[in-house]
Amino acid sequence: MVNHPEIQSLLRALDQGYDHKTWHGTNLRGSIRRVTAGQAAWRPARGRHNIWELVLHSTYWKYAVRRLLRGEKRRSFALKGSNWFPATGNSGEKAWRDAVALLEGEHRALRAAVEAFPADRLMLPPPGSKWAAFDSILGVSFHDIYHAGQIQLLKRLQKKKK
Repeated sequence: MVNHPEIQSLLRALDQGYDHKTWHGTNLRGSIRRVTAGQAAWRPARGRHNIWELVLHSTYWKYAVRRLLRGEKRRSFALKGSNWFPATGNSGEKAWRDAVALLEGEHRALRAAVEAFPADRLMLPPPGSKWAAFDSILGVSFHDIYHAGQIQLLKRLQKKKK
């Protein structure tokens, strides 16, 4: 168990933004529960992101912050590219489940990196970043909640289209 209060608080924020029950409503994992590949690939309009792309984008930023915290090399993400990854839905349910599993794996890896991060370095930017480690970690939680809200809206828009 982590004994440092700031690390504990950051882990709690990460968990609430991702998959733990909280007062603010649906978190990221909850927003994609029972979403099918077809729903994940649906676009509200040309040039707009879909749920699948939001999931991959969120996954990438969990990876990016973990990489910064651990001082790992760039370009080691599971998918080619960075930030936004096109998702058409042509790949089917297995590919969608794989995308969700990648999100889950990156969340767990980020959580482990935060648990192991030296508390005395939380207010310093890791090499390659202009943001303090604390802000980057907390930002992932905010990022998850922001995109969870977008996903909830996309799901509601799909229902109106039917």
